[in-house]
Amino acid sequence: MVLSQAPDISEKYLSLMLKEDVSVLCVNRSAKEKQSLPFRVLYEKNSSFWQQDENWEYFISLESFMGIREKSGGGRKKEADIPAIELGYGDEYEEIASMSDAERIGKLDGCSARLSGLLAKKSAGEEEVAEALVDATKDAALINHATIMNAVQLTNDDAKKATQRLVDSTYDIVRSSAGLVSNNILNDELVKSLVEKSNGTIVQHMTKVYLSGLSFLSYYNKLVSTSSFIHKLRLDVSKKYKDFYCDLMPHIHTNDLSLERVFCKGMSIIPANFLNDWAVGFLIHDIGKAPAIEYHEGENAYNRDIVVEHVKVGYTSIINKTNYPREAALIAGYHHEYYGDSAGYGFFRAHLKHHKETHPYARQDFSIAYELDQMLNFKAKAYFPAKILEIIDVFDSITDPNRKYRKHLSPQEAIAMMREEFIEKHRKIDPILFDIFAAYIREKENFEEVPPRGYGGR
Repeated sequence: MVLSQAPDISEKYLSLMLKEDVSVLCVNRSAKEKQSLPFRVLYEKNSSFWQQDENWEYFISLESFMGIREKSGGGRKKEADIPAIELGYGDEYEEIASMSDAERIGKLDGCSARLSGLLAKKSAGEEEVAEALVDATKDAALINHATIMNAVQLTNDDAKKATQRLVDSTYDIVRSSAGLVSNNILNDELVKSLVEKSNGTIVQHMTKVYLSGLSFLSYYNKLVSTSSFIHKLRLDVSKKYKDFYCDLMPHIHTNDLSLERVFCKGMSIIPANFLNDWAVGFLIHDIGKAPAIEYHEGENAYNRDIVVEHVKVGYTSIINKTNYPREAALIAGYHHEYYGDSAGYGFFRAHLKHHKETHPYARQDFSIAYELDQMLNFKAKAYFPAKILEIIDVFDSITDPNRKYRKHLSPQEAIAMMREEFIEKHRKIDPILFDIFAAYIREKENFEEVPPRGYGGR
């Protein structure tokens, strides 16, 4: 349980923590030192010690927290009285945060070896594969967060050297897990049950999004490889999707609207090197999310500033402190852009605004780019993997039973809601990619979707 970024703790909890003499693990990021001290000793020296020094991070065990919660009378019936200490990355993070860099890499290499062994085996059972994928993803997400947050304290050059083995080991895991996912249809219920063994809402989300992303991209590649699908899509662009894309690119004449205008150079299969770079971005897309911040909306108010901050921290941490490809950083920084809708946020819109100020006649002639250069040169309105992640990210959020203050939706309800709110009423997510995703979810969940009303009306 992370204390270092937690909000104020209630008087009831403080008195019990002092009385019970709860043990606190203190981890110094810069000096890479750790020690256990009684909460009482730390509190007597500084009554807000967990909020004062960015070099230190403080943890208490989940067992201690649950014991304090029970003694305070804060059982399930009085959950509203529980202080907002977010489990975030879960109690496993305490162990990983206290490891040396070599120990973390050893853990990653163990995960990689396990996945490689299953990939070579080819006859591994569904449960064995799912368990290995969930364990490896969870560990990789936690280790990346702990290591990169430590590297933030270093100069950029030193940080990139310190995280190089992290990058190499994570790539090994991504390559093996991508192979396993493409060879196996993941059992969603099995994956969900395994993911829920981790009590951190953030790491649960990162794990589900990563595995869902790999599975969906595999589905996408198989679908796009069929000529009949592309032929049908060409016809749909001029009929079913025309109004949507004309809204996005009003300078393009309706007669010129084509599949090649929507997808720069046309819709294509994703090559392995692209897929691996994008998968890394999916894995660490929420690396900038603070452990103490609730993943889902809080009971009080939606704090946009806090939410927006995580994409900035994620992008700058990845691009400045690691040798991960720029593609991964842009996915982290661009995955809430929403085609420029006012509800979205990210770096791209600020960069685009500056570009338009210096190039007043510049136009974005494509909706989506597969290649980074088309984004960096402002030729396209969105980056393909970020648009995929937007859809998966929203879908996981609104179907997640961990939602505290709103009822989570069934997959069928979520697809209907996203179509109405994110496409028909607002131009946020991409309708072609969403229709492919909806087909993917329908196939996995075996339900019939309510026919869409079309994308012309708002």
